[in-house]
Amino acid sequence: MKPRVMSLVVFTAWAGLVLAPGSMPLWNAFASILCIAAGAGASGALNMWYDADIDAEMSRTKKRPLPQGKMRPRAALGFGVFVSLASVWMLYIASNFVASALLAFTIFFYLVIYTVWLKRRTPQNIVIGGAAGAFPPMIGWAAVTGDISFNSVILFLLIFIWTPPHFWALALYKTIDYAKVGIPMMPNVKGPVSTRNQIMLYSLALFAIATVPLFSGLAGDLYAICSIPLNLGFVTLAFKVWRSQAGGIPDKKSEASLYAVKVGDRAARNLFAYSIVYLFAIFGVLAAEALLV
Repeated sequence: MKPRVMSLVVFTAWAGLVLAPGSMPLWNAFASILCIAAGAGASGALNMWYDADIDAEMSRTKKRPLPQGKMRPRAALGFGVFVSLASVWMLYIASNFVASALLAFTIFFYLVIYTVWLKRRTPQNIVIGGAAGAFPPMIGWAAVTGDISFNSVILFLLIFIWTPPHFWALALYKTIDYAKVGIPMMPNVKGPVSTRNQIMLYSLALFAIATVPLFSGLAGDLYAICSIPLNLGFVTLAFKVWRSQAGGIPDKKSEASLYAVKVGDRAARNLFAYSIVYLFAIFGVLAAEALLV
């Protein structure tokens, strides 16, 4: 299980459920969120089973259960498959076919499309693979309504567009870690300058997408008051990364070069940390406003 990913999945799925028009019995709502969380945990277990070889080589992941020998690969595989199937079936019982089908597709997408196919092959792994992490609010919405609507797609896009700058900020200051195991992250393939440019562009796109709920009937005044400073903060930090030397290779003979890269990496760390707070805050405000109305 990946605790930070799990908390994000559960929270955004809950937000999607709260924001959806209509209602469902409290027990069904609780069971639906539990099933979505279980499905996310199962797909994470399958991801760690497949990536055990590279996880053991990276400082960020080497303390996971499989690299440390706390769990056998077969046990992780069996757990992941069983919980995946159970979570999809139970979500169908608790809600409806559309929600369970979306959960099944999310698990498949994360394991097969992202983990097996994209992650080790293309620097666009995060862009395309990020769709898997963007489905939870759409699943939560579908659990209530039984359909996919424009506003649920907006919730999906908020996470989908947020994902590249979030992970590329991490990749900028973990360049060596990813290069060591051969994962073609953007900084390793296209270089830090291109990565910083992409981060800036996606951050501006995120700002634009984040304004859509104000015009689609999904959000009101509270969201407007809170989302504008949140988005300005995101763009400001992205701009600092764009102007920096984050991810660069310093000239060890030059103190100025060493300092510039150090400052740039700190800017990337700040953006990565803020991006997590940002997403929780955006979905939190959307859900809070829906509950208050």
